[in-house]
This record gives sequence, C-alpha cells and structure tokens, in this order.
Amino acid sequence: NLIDTPGHVDFSYEVSRALAACEGAILIVDAAQGIEAQTLANFYLASDAGLTIVPVINKIDLPAADVDGTREQITELLDLDGTEALAISAKHGTGVPEVLEAIVARIPPPSGDPDAPLKALVFDSFYDSYQGVVVYVRVRDGRVRPGMRLLLMSNGRTYEVQQVGVFSPDMRPVEELSAGQVGYLTASIKKVSDAKVGETITDALRPAAE
Repeated sequence: NLIDTPGHVDFSYEVSRALAACEGAILIVDAAQGIEAQTLANFYLASDAGLTIVPVINKIDLPAADVDGTREQITELLDLDGTEALAISAKHGTGVPEVLEAIVARIPPPSGDPDAPLKALVFDSFYDSYQGVVVYVRVRDGRVRPGMRLLLMSNGRTYEVQQVGVFSPDMRPVEELSAGQVGYLTASIKKVSDAKVGETITDALRPAAE
C-alpha cells in the first residue's frame, strides 16, 4: 500500500499518523530547489518513526535541475547515502519503475500477529452520505470483518462493522482485513470526530491491552 501524506508543515500530526501506518517512506526532493524546510520536517518525522527511507530526486527534466548537488545535500543534511537516491521525472515517467522496485527491495514487509486481539490505527477518514464515516485503517494485530463489534479506545464507543475493504486503487470490499494490511471499514459512524485520526480500534469482545 502507498499512503500519500500532505507535504505541508501545518499537517504534521496527520503526517505522523500516516507514517505510523507505514514501514517505509519515499522522501521526494525537488532537483531544482533542493531540500526545503518541510522536506526536512517530514524527514525527521519518518526518521523518528523508525521507517526505512528511500530518497527520490524528482523534476530532473527541469533546466535548473542540479541532481549532483541534491545528492550531496541528501548526504550532508539527512545523513543518508545520496548516491542511492533515485533520480526521476514524475512528469515524464522517467525512473518511476525503479522507485517501485526499490520499495519492494528496500522496505521490510509489514509485521503483526493475525491471531492477537484486534489493534487498528485510524490514519484518515471521510464522511459518505450513504455509509456514514469511512475509516482508513492500518491493522497492526488481529482481524476485522463485517458483523464484529468494534470499540474505539479513546472515547469508549462501540459500533458494528458493516463493510471492510482494500484500495486497488479503488475501494474494493473484502471478507476481512488482517494484521499488516491497510484498508477501510464502515460501521454506521455518524461523525468524523468520533473516529479521529490517531484513534485505536479494537474488538469490543476481546479488546487490546493498550
């Protein structure tokens, strides 16, 4: 799964919750502008979360692009190996297949115990007029399937799961989500504020310890 985070520094909490749902991060640096303040801020968030970081230099098609200088910045400012940074042009598609290969090769697979009590992290949500709140989750441990009673650990509210699904990249219903997976669920939640970003969802009958 690829989770796109907002790059702006005002969204640092949302970025930190999205990063908490990941094993790695693709850090995109502009070849013409180099490492900017918000790039540095997001790098520190990813580093503090213990993620594997894959540096990518974008916009190499621009006349002002300085790929070698950007590699040096990555080495000096981020303490990463700038020579391993992948040079791409997202506009033209140059180097993009190599980024996908690097994700597979460099980033470790997700961990988690599918037989442990359910523990799922909410990293995004939106309101749908037909289904109520659609909650984006990363399942850390356990399993979640339709018909289960969920407990939202911060506010103590319980809900019955109606649907779970994955992104492929459209929303596609599945029978269950288990440890290591990213997906969505609906449970007749009426307000987005009832399933805030950062919330932990667990099984009401067999709750997680924390």
